[in-house]
Amino acid sequence: MPVITTKDGVAIFFKDWGPKDAQPIMFHHGWPLSSDDWDAQMLFFLSKGYRVIAHDRRGHGRSAQASGGHDMDHYAADAAAVVEHLDLRNAVHIGHSTGGGEVARYVARHGEPQGRVAKAVLVSAVPPLMVKAPSNPGGLPLEVFDGLRQALADNRAQFFLDLPAGPFYGFNRPDAKVSQGVVQNWWRQGMAGSAEAHYEGIKAFSETDQSDDLKAITVPTLVLHGEDDQIVPIDASARLSVKLLKNGTLKTYPGYPHGMLTTHADVINPDLLAFIKG
Repeated sequence: MPVITTKDGVAIFFKDWGPKDAQPIMFHHGWPLSSDDWDAQMLFFLSKGYRVIAHDRRGHGRSAQASGGHDMDHYAADAAAVVEHLDLRNAVHIGHSTGGGEVARYVARHGEPQGRVAKAVLVSAVPPLMVKAPSNPGGLPLEVFDGLRQALADNRAQFFLDLPAGPFYGFNRPDAKVSQGVVQNWWRQGMAGSAEAHYEGIKAFSETDQSDDLKAITVPTLVLHGEDDQIVPIDASARLSVKLLKNGTLKTYPGYPHGMLTTHADVINPDLLAFIKG
């Protein structure tokens, strides 16, 4: 099983498919999932001749269930460790949800300073800041995230069924076509990870102000977001992020949910390809 070990001794699992001399695309998954959440994108870009890489965040999927380090700084440093191990250059980094925050911090603090990044994509991503604060009056109240923590602590297995069966994929909307396979795959990925990592990760994705990360990024950056995202509301995330990016482009999708990379891969994948090739 391909793993690297970080400086603080955490084993990080990764996938690396495709020609080693092709342009690399690295995918950063959302909470509380794993690199498996990128199956539709990795197979698509593999078929287009790209080298595709994805890792399981510490405490998630097949990576070590480390105690501690469940914050954006460590997430970004772990991603950097994978990049440096594989010596990826001219790479495109694509992040979903919490993975979008990981991409923003990685590109700002590691990737651009090292000259390794060509472009970035933030999909349904958490930056600049999710929680409501004096500097972020449009954010969600802290009580929302306290509720997530309580639900996870009380019955993680049930919580990890209810979330994908409801708002994550928009399956709670009238006339939604519910896929039990998608719900069960979300549950499978989530339950493979560490309850501690998932619990502490809620603070990481909700309370990390990434305004400075966004301001520091200069490579072309595409911001994609569903207008019916019930998990990361678009007005408090994507619409603010694109204003902070020096070279950002916003594309929104009416009616699309948070998990649109899965439910609408047939639309999102070609849009990603057009940006990468453009």
